[in-house]
Amino acid sequence: MAKLFFGMNQSLDGYVDHQEFAPGPSLFRHFIDQVRGLAGSIYGRRIYEVMRYWDEDAPEWGPEERDFAAAWRSQPKWVVSRSLKSVGPNATLVEDDLEAVVRRLKAGCAGEIAVAGPELAQSLTDLGLVDEYRLYLHPVVLGHGKPFFAGPRPPLRLVACDQIEDVIRLTYVPA
Repeated sequence: MAKLFFGMNQSLDGYVDHQEFAPGPSLFRHFIDQVRGLAGSIYGRRIYEVMRYWDEDAPEWGPEERDFAAAWRSQPKWVVSRSLKSVGPNATLVEDDLEAVVRRLKAGCAGEIAVAGPELAQSLTDLGLVDEYRLYLHPVVLGHGKPFFAGPRPPLRLVACDQIEDVIRLTYVPA
């Protein structure tokens, strides 16, 4: 059975924003290795549209960006959206019955499945389907944006804390 985790970069005041801060080299390598080892990822529409950047090579990319793109392209993706009509390569559109689809994925896959997008993560949290939360705290205060937790914070228990560059990764499980 697969473990479902929600993890994203966030500011010290709890916001996620891919435009405001980016991972340094060690953290980016960590994410490359993580993506390479995933059984797949479940995306909300907005974050999937951001991540589609990795579908096409860019001439300015270095080896790390090419490694990440290759890992991202090779993994199965499920995109939860009622507005999209199609999705890119190696992706499946999920329009209805999110709970049944995710339960089937968890039962039928081995390893880890990443959840991407705060609203999607909140929906899956409300259904009791998220097994772990990984908060990558960057030393930045934004004061605005989309919060990591899109609704009430679920009761959590800290199980790990480690540092990658100047970022602290906190790992929680439901309490």
